Amino acid sequence: MGMADTVVARAITLTEDDLGPQVTHASTRSWLTGPGLPCDSGLFRFAELGRHGGPHTVAEATGGAADRLPPALRDQLVIGELLAPAGLETESVLLDGATGEVSTTYVHDRPDLMDCRPLAPSLPTLVRFAAATDELAGLRGQFAAYAGRYGTKAVAEASRQLLAVFEEGADGEPAPFWRMAALIRPLALVAGPGTSSGLALDLPLRLLDEEFGRGGVVRFEEVDFPSTLTHEPTRRFLRETGLPEDGFLFSLDTDQPLRTLAEYDADDCGGGIPPGLLPAHADRLVRVGHLVDDHSLVVDGATGAVLSWSEGEAVLRPLNTDISTLAFTLWLLHRERSLDEDSGHALTSDAYDQLALTMIQVLASVDPTGTTPDTDWHYWTRLFQDEAGGVL
Repeated sequence: MGMADTVVARAITLTEDDLGPQVTHASTRSWLTGPGLPCDSGLFRFAELGRHGGPHTVAEATGGAADRLPPALRDQLVIGELLAPAGLETESVLLDGATGEVSTTYVHDRPDLMDCRPLAPSLPTLVRFAAATDELAGLRGQFAAYAGRYGTKAVAEASRQLLAVFEEGADGEPAPFWRMAALIRPLALVAGPGTSSGLALDLPLRLLDEEFGRGGVVRFEEVDFPSTLTHEPTRRFLRETGLPEDGFLFSLDTDQPLRTLAEYDADDCGGGIPPGLLPAHADRLVRVGHLVDDHSLVVDGATGAVLSWSEGEAVLRPLNTDISTLAFTLWLLHRERSLDEDSGHALTSDAYDQLALTMIQVLASVDPTGTTPDTDWHYWTRLFQDEAGGVL
């Protein structure tokens, strides 16, 4: 029976012939020929096993450049990859056939620069950790009790529970990938789906005040709104909940009433943007503030959609579903920075790229604006990846 016949019941299993002599670790062989690896993990894809009739080595994956690989990597087996949004480089999952340990690496055209990072002490542990993370995302299994529970208390409890699973399975020292998963992924529980607000999310009362300080959150009055801001849920959110005045990557316009993008261009840019380059509906796009890299943050006054306007490129792109998911994004960024400081900057120093991926996935689980197939460029997604700029 070959590989095509062994993908059953949501699991990928191998035959003894598929494994060949490359996997000598007895319990790992038993796992791969028995329970196998999940087909539909929310974190990993193990299609590599099917494409090559079993595991193949990193040396084989790099082809003619294998002689430049660090010796410790050459015989590691490529069994899968971390899932990542379209356009992001994927990290391969490796198996040590002699010890059963699992790690990750980027397979690229500079083998001499490749290294690996620990992921799990064994395949059963990897599967257990991935399953726990999937259960949190789906609020099922051991995390079913969190269904319908939202807020900072639920976040803290879920984080402790997930971290306990990882620490128990790794003798108290889970790999950075799992530690950041336990700290960051539960943050998606802070806000529930919108029911009373008329927006995508119902944020807890005082969430922004507690995170940014009451003096750091600006609430608007009716006189601050231009007449073209007719989307009532957005108006109510800005009046009652508000937005942080300085969200690190975002600053509000607070020195005068909110203006449309057309008014902003006329007042602050001296009408410098040629009329043909302004969006056709610039008179209903309300400029709420500015983002780094010369981007204006604007709200469609009729629909409440939040967009970024690149002043240099004169391009308008989707940013967030609405003002509630924008507020969540700013809260998420600020919370991550606080968690990183509390950990002695372990989050950003250990594996920045994995942290960026985790942040993108958490944001996408709450607001899929940046991960839809027709989105070719998304401000938050690109910004999270900017390790040189120290965004996270």
